[in-house]
Amino acid sequence: MVKVFRDRRTTFYCGCQFQDDGRVDWASCGYVPRANSKRARRIEWEHVVPAHAFGQSFPSWRLGHPSCVNSKGKAYKGRRCARKVSPLFRRMESDLFNLQPAIGEVNADRSNYSMAELEGEDREYGKCDVEIRERKVEPMPSIRGDIARTYRYMDTVYPGRGIIGTKRRKLFDAWAKADPVDAWERTRIRRIEKVQGNRNSIVP
Repeated sequence: MVKVFRDRRTTFYCGCQFQDDGRVDWASCGYVPRANSKRARRIEWEHVVPAHAFGQSFPSWRLGHPSCVNSKGKAYKGRRCARKVSPLFRRMESDLFNLQPAIGEVNADRSNYSMAELEGEDREYGKCDVEIRERKVEPMPSIRGDIARTYRYMDTVYPGRGIIGTKRRKLFDAWAKADPVDAWERTRIRRIEKVQGNRNSIVP
């Protein structure tokens, strides 16, 4: 992802600048840590579509697998097991089109919550325009289309994984229309296509 973001060192949810080593410049965007200042100092590669959202469709995630036993003989399941036994899960988890640089604290708080529109503008991260509450996330308007198209891409390339339900499909259609593809989104997609080797037909 270093090549993809070589001239765009900007975090996804908050629009903060970050250095080559991943350190975040809070002053560049008015970011104020909510609680975890250590994790807020660096970027992490956020899954726009959380691994949990598609991981639940894998039996190894839900039920485990005969191969998923630790050194003490105890069985495990979840993400670790799915990653071990399923090539498809590993491909989905590492799909670069689904990754964006995010401040670590925001990434942690976002967790596996679904995207939504929330009432009010409760800012918990200084000037960063992202609201996270009631197990839902409302991103700033300027990236909502990017998010919608990322969900569409994942749902199209990996069908049958329950990535987009009927209710959210309507929301994402509205977001994609209100926030059309811009120059940077298109540049990012084309760069990832060269690195990853597959076409993203959602962004022409």
